[in-house]
Amino acid sequence: MNTDKKISTNKFSNRAFKDLLILGVLTIILLVFSYFYNIFVFLVELFQKRPETLTYIDEIITLLITLSVGLAVFSWRRWAELKRETAQRMKLQEELILIANTKAETERIISKQLHCEIELHKLQEQKKPAVSPKFKK
Repeated sequence: MNTDKKISTNKFSNRAFKDLLILGVLTIILLVFSYFYNIFVFLVELFQKRPETLTYIDEIITLLITLSVGLAVFSWRRWAELKRETAQRMKLQEELILIANTKAETERIISKQLHCEIELHKLQEQKKPAVSPKFKK
């Protein structure tokens, strides 16, 4: 059972790492794509009053948009995983409580039966007449 928990935890962290890796690669690809193809040139033209400070604004905006959308998706996926994990743990906890209650009830019944059998055995021993030894003549 401990092995299942370790595998489950590793599966979730592997999935999270994979998502972060994909997000990082996608962000770098879009940053490079934005740098070479000037996706947000209209913003650079809008800020032409100060071109020395806004040379790479289109790349920065692309990076920020990609990063914010990616992190939103990442957060949503982690939240969905957490929700599934919590539901599974609640179900298992309810099963454990049911098993513990069943075990306690079974032990109580066995204890009661054993006590009754011991009392019955004591009563039977008390009712038996004492056997007197026969004297040899």
